[in-house]
Amino acid sequence: MKKRTTRPVSSRAPAKIRTGGSTPVKAREKAEHGTSLLTAFQEIRELIVHGRMAPGTWIVEADLAERLNMSRTPVRSAIHWLQREGYILAQRSVTKSRMIVAPLTKDDANQLYIIIGHLEGIAGRGAAQIPENERKELIKGLKTINDKLLGIADGDGPPGEIFDLDRNFHRLIVEAGAGARLATLHDAIEPQTERYWRLYASSIISDLHTSVQEHKHIIEGLQAGDPEAVEIALQNNWIKGSERLGHVIDIFGERGSW
Repeated sequence: MKKRTTRPVSSRAPAKIRTGGSTPVKAREKAEHGTSLLTAFQEIRELIVHGRMAPGTWIVEADLAERLNMSRTPVRSAIHWLQREGYILAQRSVTKSRMIVAPLTKDDANQLYIIIGHLEGIAGRGAAQIPENERKELIKGLKTINDKLLGIADGDGPPGEIFDLDRNFHRLIVEAGAGARLATLHDAIEPQTERYWRLYASSIISDLHTSVQEHKHIIEGLQAGDPEAVEIALQNNWIKGSERLGHVIDIFGERGSW
């Protein structure tokens, strides 16, 4: 496949979030505080993960509340929740303090990829030990997804589907082998890695054949019912993915670090 490098979405200087020109948010009924808090958390997180609030963007509580058509109380609580999970950072200077969308940095990406690699490695050990008939169904699903990724790598398929296909490959393993606590931890970390994927994925498509081959090693471990082999293969896929991402960040720069 011909190697190609596509410049990711350009970074922008920090800007306050304003509602003018944005897609109107569908009006919602007043909800109980707990429900409103969860809704605010999920919607702000989605804005961040999908890049609609760029890394380094200033967080303005009143503007967010207006944008989401919610009161400021759940939005304020959601901002603090997102800060605890690393999506938002407090930026302090001698004269002022403000909240910003967390930057995308090489060190942060490396840590996230190592963490999720270990979590999925544990899930992979579990998946390798499920009953054989269930494991065969899992393997069938994984092969179907990986074949589609291979087709895209060979130029036969829309590149825009890479992210969803790759995520579904890993999610099948987590769903098959992770318990409730592990799945909860994975759900908390996965959107963090998604931020990097969505911004930089177009620039690492030339490495897709390598990722497909790494997936094959995971499948082979599952076919052999070898928990250790699956765990190592999953961790390696994420470690190598971090290295590929790191090379792209070196070329195009970090986002939101001013």
